[in-house]
Amino acid sequence: MKSNFNYDPAQPGQTASAAALPVFPNASLALTIDLYLLTMAQGYLLSGMESRSSVFHMFYRHAPFRGRYAVVAGMSPFADWLEALAFTDEDIEFLSTVPGKDGRPLFVASFLRYLKEWRFRGSIEAVPEGTILFPHEPMVRVRAPLFDAQLLEAALLAIVNHQTLIATKASRVRLAAGSDEVLEFGLRRAQGLDGGLSSSRAAYIGGIDATSNVLAAARFGIPVRGTHAHSWVMAFDEESEAFTAYADLFPHNSVLLVDTYDSLEGVKKAVEVGLRLRSRGADLMGIRLDSGDLAYLATEARRYLDAHGFQATRIVASNELDERIITSLKSQGAPIDIWGVGTKLITAFDEPALGGVYKLAAVANGKGDMVARMKISDQSAKTSIPGCLDVARLSRGAHCVGDVIFDTQTELPPGQGEKIITIISPEDPWKRKAISAKAIEVNRLLVPLFEKGKRVSGRENITAMRRRTLAGLASFDKAILRFENPHAYAAGLSQALFEQRQLMREHEFEKIKHRLAAVPENGHDNGFLKP
Repeated sequence: MKSNFNYDPAQPGQTASAAALPVFPNASLALTIDLYLLTMAQGYLLSGMESRSSVFHMFYRHAPFRGRYAVVAGMSPFADWLEALAFTDEDIEFLSTVPGKDGRPLFVASFLRYLKEWRFRGSIEAVPEGTILFPHEPMVRVRAPLFDAQLLEAALLAIVNHQTLIATKASRVRLAAGSDEVLEFGLRRAQGLDGGLSSSRAAYIGGIDATSNVLAAARFGIPVRGTHAHSWVMAFDEESEAFTAYADLFPHNSVLLVDTYDSLEGVKKAVEVGLRLRSRGADLMGIRLDSGDLAYLATEARRYLDAHGFQATRIVASNELDERIITSLKSQGAPIDIWGVGTKLITAFDEPALGGVYKLAAVANGKGDMVARMKISDQSAKTSIPGCLDVARLSRGAHCVGDVIFDTQTELPPGQGEKIITIISPEDPWKRKAISAKAIEVNRLLVPLFEKGKRVSGRENITAMRRRTLAGLASFDKAILRFENPHAYAAGLSQALFEQRQLMREHEFEKIKHRLAAVPENGHDNGFLKP
């Protein structure tokens, strides 16, 4: 039988195709969409606005895990989804049966015919996977007809939000573990098979060394690792018998789980098996601790192993680990060599969602001229940024010193024709940073993904994405990456974009004042005006 996989074991670290929701490789995924996106699309069509040019951005407002940054992931799976996007006869048949509240069909025949023939026509630029990104910076820029751009929203957010969240968590575990090996053991606790697969992918991009998820290894070329479970030990009458049987079967891959009954007694029995392995020209590769006081047990296990000549035998620890527990164990001097991280990584245990959003930033008017758009909010963090945006990362040598969000339609990239580059916080205009443009390297972060409806980016090697994460983490001040009270990184608006945004806010404020002037004197308004 022909395999659906494109994995070649001779090329580790490759990125497999059809990776958006690869548990369902042959299914139509066009209906992975919120209903309101379809009703808006129908509205654009019936209003004659479906082909108007628009600009949308995806970005996130608040960094997860009480941190300052996120690691971008999920762009290639999203591109796979979009490249295959087409509404099948079955999809159209289902949509024809969806009723409105009046009981009549919600979607008209002309819309369904249009949808059946529709294919994405726009251009998309995205930040490469493994890039460190900060709040309010565009992760994705979509330049497309309104109809097209609107239909992408749900899938884009679902794929990129989830994988970015997991990659970010993995990067924090990577930082905590330092040079120690980190294994992802989370499949059985993942949010479904598709969640497990996409999380394993994202965790590897975020810096994890290997996974226990065999399907993820086959699809994406991630190194696969594993030992045995307690049930193996419990299936035998004696713990020593279980260890001996496992070592006989895997003499060069014996990592023994020693805590089924008594951890330190288990270590002693593992050493006995290790001596037997050495008589056969093999060795005891490691022991695993999965419960109890890991700092104490690892210390005692290391002492016993070293005393009996097993200095090279590695200690693996698991059991509800995350970056903070790993940091604590290392600060206690726990001699743990390998960290098996499961539930708290694969589910992003302490932060259920990234909260990335997708907002309209410009649209063509009736004359075809592009007009900037901005969402106004009572909360400054929720006031969107208008224009056709990009991000310029400023660095000196290998050290990043600031990020500037700028409008590609109205200004030059930072550093061109200016001696001082000003960065202004999107949330608090009093927070500013001035950087000399002298000897500054400027790197624009958005790169082409689709042009005129066609995918133009290759399927990047997943190991290259992982390397990008590790290099990115090394390029920022450690104070920005710390887990407790991290230092703020200078990421914000250019001076010109800040002024454009302020003018638009003032314009909206004047319109509100004009409306209020018409309110009778006995009208009530007990709060601040929105702008």
